[in-house]
Amino acid sequence: MRAKAIIYLDRFKENIKSVKTRIGKNRHICVPVKADAYGHGAVQIAKTALAAGVDCFGVATVSEGLTLRKAGIKTPILLFSQSSPDEIAEIISADLTPFISDTDFADTLNEYAKKARKHISVHLKIDTGMGRIGCSTKDALELAGHIKKLPCLKLAGTATHLAVSDSINRADIEYTKKQISAFKRAVSAIRAAKINPGIVHAANSGAVILHPSAWFDMVRPGILLYGYKSLEEYTAPLDQLKKLSKFKKLSIAPVMELQSSVVLIKKIKKGESVSYGRTWIAEKDTLIGVLSVGYADGLPRLASNRWQVVIGGELYPLVGRISMDQCCVELGKKTKVKRWDTAVIFGSPDHTASALAKITGTIPYEITCNVNKRVSRVYKH
Repeated sequence: MRAKAIIYLDRFKENIKSVKTRIGKNRHICVPVKADAYGHGAVQIAKTALAAGVDCFGVATVSEGLTLRKAGIKTPILLFSQSSPDEIAEIISADLTPFISDTDFADTLNEYAKKARKHISVHLKIDTGMGRIGCSTKDALELAGHIKKLPCLKLAGTATHLAVSDSINRADIEYTKKQISAFKRAVSAIRAAKINPGIVHAANSGAVILHPSAWFDMVRPGILLYGYKSLEEYTAPLDQLKKLSKFKKLSIAPVMELQSSVVLIKKIKKGESVSYGRTWIAEKDTLIGVLSVGYADGLPRLASNRWQVVIGGELYPLVGRISMDQCCVELGKKTKVKRWDTAVIFGSPDHTASALAKITGTIPYEITCNVNKRVSRVYKH
């Protein structure tokens, strides 16, 4: 068996339910399905989210939005990233909802919409400290007023993005509070000018856990819905985080499990090496299991000699360099493992992408996103 990714849709639904319980029934959830739903498969994830009562999705590119539309997804789809002028016609025809950061892009959208004889919903993006797209807080009211005057645009929402909401560092918490306060002031100014800001949203995964004041009308939890509490990777040991009541109350589970199989078992004698570079040499006679998964499938090469896989409920260490399509595990002098047994690379509740990310110096987002397209997705309920 080549590597395959098992996507547990029941876990995904339960994660949505947990977030709904936390934020309250009157708030909406926008499910980010960019990067093919963080590697999980955007169309199937979107359809599952719809069945769970979600009514908004977020993508990074126009092509991602078009994929959902072609699959019959009719609910609002937000374009989180800045689109280029040559994509505007498709934005309008597919009824996607772009973020607007400046008057030039607003004017261009309006002109295209006028020619198409259509009206388009947009969300005003305010930069409160992320430093990427978005207008400044001092320019937010003026931009909102400008959008209101454009006949083919409708201000359907107002948003910001939080830079360190997943951190429990005191300075980061204060920074997030300042971002939220600045956003509130900007939205209040828009309302005071008798302009409807539409649906107001700011909270990403970290803010859903730690910052209820950022929940507003809608939240946008990304990695959280796919089974990972982003705080865990960035800021503190898990035992410290578990002291936080807000952390403990949210129960989630990994949605993706990357699997492969033991395609060969062979004897290795003391002193013999395994894989490229001879980075691992047997200290005694042992058995090696060859797995049909490598860095081209999404197992980071940096995990070589540092990770372990689960076979039959037992952990076995990776030995030697991970190659493009294969890797090896040491099974010991005697083993219960048999050829073609399933090997779990990551994704079980006790063997997560979060732990793999930690030893390779990255984040679980990157681990799941990097699971290659050649790895088949198998959806289970």
